[in-house]
Amino acid sequence: MILKENVSKYQLKLIKKIMLTLCWILTLFVSGVEVREINLPGCSHVEPQIWYRAINGEEFVLQCALPHRDATNIYNNSLLNQHKVKWFWHQKDTETLKAIKESSNLTFQGDALWFKPIGDSASGVYICRIWEKIPCLKIVLDVQTKKAAKCSGHDTNILYLLAGSGNSITCPGTKCYNHVKKPDVKWYKDGHQIKYRKSRPSLKLKQNEIYLNPTYDKDAGTYVCDYTLSDNITNWTVRTAVTVVVIAKTTIHPPNLLYPNGVVILEVEVGKPLQLECRVQFGFETVSPMRVTWKRNNEENVNEKLNQETIVYPKGLKGHTLLHVATLKEVTENDLRSNFTCFAQNSVGNATAVIQLKRKKRVLFLYVLCSAISTLFAFVLCTVFIYQHWIEIVLMYRSYVVHNKSTEDGKEFDAFVSYAKLNSSESGSALISEEKFALELLPDMLENKYGYKLCILERDILPGGAYTDEVVTAIKHSRRVIIILSPAYVSGPSIFELQAAVNCALEDKGIKLVLIKFQDFQKPETLPPVVKKALRILPIVTWKSSISAAPHKKFWKYMCYHMPVKTKRLENFSLKGFFQRLFRLV
Repeated sequence: MILKENVSKYQLKLIKKIMLTLCWILTLFVSGVEVREINLPGCSHVEPQIWYRAINGEEFVLQCALPHRDATNIYNNSLLNQHKVKWFWHQKDTETLKAIKESSNLTFQGDALWFKPIGDSASGVYICRIWEKIPCLKIVLDVQTKKAAKCSGHDTNILYLLAGSGNSITCPGTKCYNHVKKPDVKWYKDGHQIKYRKSRPSLKLKQNEIYLNPTYDKDAGTYVCDYTLSDNITNWTVRTAVTVVVIAKTTIHPPNLLYPNGVVILEVEVGKPLQLECRVQFGFETVSPMRVTWKRNNEENVNEKLNQETIVYPKGLKGHTLLHVATLKEVTENDLRSNFTCFAQNSVGNATAVIQLKRKKRVLFLYVLCSAISTLFAFVLCTVFIYQHWIEIVLMYRSYVVHNKSTEDGKEFDAFVSYAKLNSSESGSALISEEKFALELLPDMLENKYGYKLCILERDILPGGAYTDEVVTAIKHSRRVIIILSPAYVSGPSIFELQAAVNCALEDKGIKLVLIKFQDFQKPETLPPVVKKALRILPIVTWKSSISAAPHKKFWKYMCYHMPVKTKRLENFSLKGFFQRLFRLV
């Protein structure tokens, strides 16, 4: 036991010695940082290149940039420049050079130092370096009091300008050194020199002042002005700044409650948290005693405090908007019997609005949502299915349900077939293939398989009459006119049959034209206008020689779709057969 106590006492003494040693080392380290001398190679023999005068208690900006007579900016806020710039300072050449660090009134912005404000103790020599650009730049800064600078009428550097009216901005530095004649003043805003621009005729520079007529909201900001002051030895740049605030006319209206407005009934769930929002618009006031609060039953802080917070949106010339939120941890039965009043007040007056809570009816929300989604999904699937199989559905509908009345129209043929005729002097596989399609393949499918009756001029019309009369008569006795389009057709004499078909269709609404693009073709410029219009607006079924010949291909379904409805006895209708054909499409 005695041994353990001795060991513990020894450990405590050892810990105390270690702590004292660490504190001593830390003290030496800190004191070394403060007093250590900073050596800047190549700077010891460099003479100061810029001399500035500043007024104590005002904003001041110091840029790390070589002097240039035509410079158009006094700072660059780029963060890239800020990382490259290093600043050092001492009051006298004999003093130790110190690295400048940011503080409450001194900030780094881009390649410049901002003093907000600057004090007497800031006088001295400033040295800055920009990596790979400026190895060493010495700047002399002399800060003088307003009394030493002989400033008159120089109370505040905040200027309030009324929007929409004419105003002027005077350089504060021109009110100092009254015994010296002032040369031209250079003005800067947002770091850039202000000059007269044709695009902004309302801004003018006269007698070292800025004239704004009218004044806009964008004219607000910090303006910096420079002029040169010589004391026979040194040319000083006197730099001062003025902060311009653009204001509007003070409102004459009480607050405007955007939400709630009047009495609003809000459905809530008991036991759930709730946020009561009050959105208020305040008119412009330079100093606004605005107030927004929530009250329960028109009284504040009854037995409990509502958890309230305010979000203020950016202020503009039209005033600003506040969002005031009261939070209920959970809605109770007492809350359902309470009136929550939003009370807003400014210097003109006040406004109120009320929210009443109502129990939300319990609805099987999940089931309703699932049903809605399922219904929508089924609707989309049905729409896609109908779009893809519209032709087959119409043909089935005609086959099982629709009773055809076309047999009562007195026409002999279901369709007249028009194609390019082969003359004895012509040859070519394409034309022969077209003729074979019109005389063999088309009748085989439409007549033998689907039961239509076609009119082919050479087969069904006895020769002897005039060609034009025979064509017109055959078309008038047909319900459809099938036109087989090809280069030979549109450039040959058969184009007359298309023109005759169009004219007959205009006279008889029972005649419809079905265009088959058998081969690609170009429309000749010499086509009659009525033919050009028909080729442009009438439906066209495209024949693809490599795949369309098979009976089950879509080409024949499209042909049946455009052909007249065939008569089908309703006694043969089978619901089972209809649905079997329908499900084959899926």
